[in-house]
Amino acid sequence: MEYTPRLKKKYQTEVVSNLKGNYKSVMQVPRLVKICLNQGIGKAASDKKQIEAAQQEMTLIAGQKAMLTNSSKDISNFKLRKGMPVGVMVTLRGNQMYDFLDRFITSTMPRIRDFNGISDKGFDGRGNYTMGIKEQIAFPEISIDKISNITGMDVTFVTNTNSDTESLAVLKELGLPFKQNDAAEKLREAQIEKARAEQRREAEEEAKLEVSGEENNAPDVQESETEENNQDSSKEFDKIEN
Repeated sequence: MEYTPRLKKKYQTEVVSNLKGNYKSVMQVPRLVKICLNQGIGKAASDKKQIEAAQQEMTLIAGQKAMLTNSSKDISNFKLRKGMPVGVMVTLRGNQMYDFLDRFITSTMPRIRDFNGISDKGFDGRGNYTMGIKEQIAFPEISIDKISNITGMDVTFVTNTNSDTESLAVLKELGLPFKQNDAAEKLREAQIEKARAEQRREAEEEAKLEVSGEENNAPDVQESETEENNQDSSKEFDKIEN
């Protein structure tokens, strides 16, 4: 019996069923075509051991042999010559793509430090989504005791649609944990800040009114003191006349 990954079955049944109402045919429902993993090796470009280590780590993470990416031209400022290795990459398709995505969602993302969902700002305008992983130790395939450097990588999800909205819908259905609604959250924060500003303004106005009231009451006290002095003077004058 042919092996079918769990997420592939989910796409063929649940995802297509949930999204087909937006299209004339189920064949028009967007789908995930490939996942690309890219990692730059930076200063390690001249260190053969570190290049091999990065390639081995990427191979473990992807479950498929990683390939070296080489510089296409000389860049003297970076001491880079044409043909020198500058990174490692893997492109996953078919069953391997779905297996990686399943592990990525269920095992890797929960291990990311301070993880609270992924932003929907990583789309490129052509239906492809890219996110960064800051530390390769988030992948359970990597043992922290066996690595020499903490490095990050980019993970790109490529779909067969040019619409970011349609791509977002498919990736959400497959289980990628996007934040509920970045736009709504920003609107909520703006409303809270506006309410706070209004409270500060009202407090400032109340303080001004209190100061103004104190200034207005000051002359009344002075007038009453003057009247009392006049009355005392009048009484003294009456006594003298009598």
